[in-house]
Amino acid sequence: MALRVSAEAEAELDEIWLYVATESGDADTAQRLINSITDHFFILSKRPHMGRRRDHDLRPGLRSLSVGAYVIIHRIEGRDVLILHVYHGRRDLKTLLEQ
Repeated sequence: MALRVSAEAEAELDEIWLYVATESGDADTAQRLINSITDHFFILSKRPHMGRRRDHDLRPGLRSLSVGAYVIIHRIEGRDVLILHVYHGRRDLKTLLEQ
């Protein structure tokens, strides 16, 4: 399956990188986290049904996959996997997706 990443997810990855780099004082730590998350994007492109269906609690057609403390929100569109968002798992996903 082809992989597409939304502009919102790209921006969220940038924010995660900046936060982790600032809090840890180590850009390498931030980059390793981003690499781990984006590695899972490619895993999803090969196994799009991984993770949890979120039809009933978030929105029909959405799926989520946890990567450490972060959650990748994605959906399958035809032959594509669309990465919609990357959020910290402690955030209120339902509220974030309603915005």
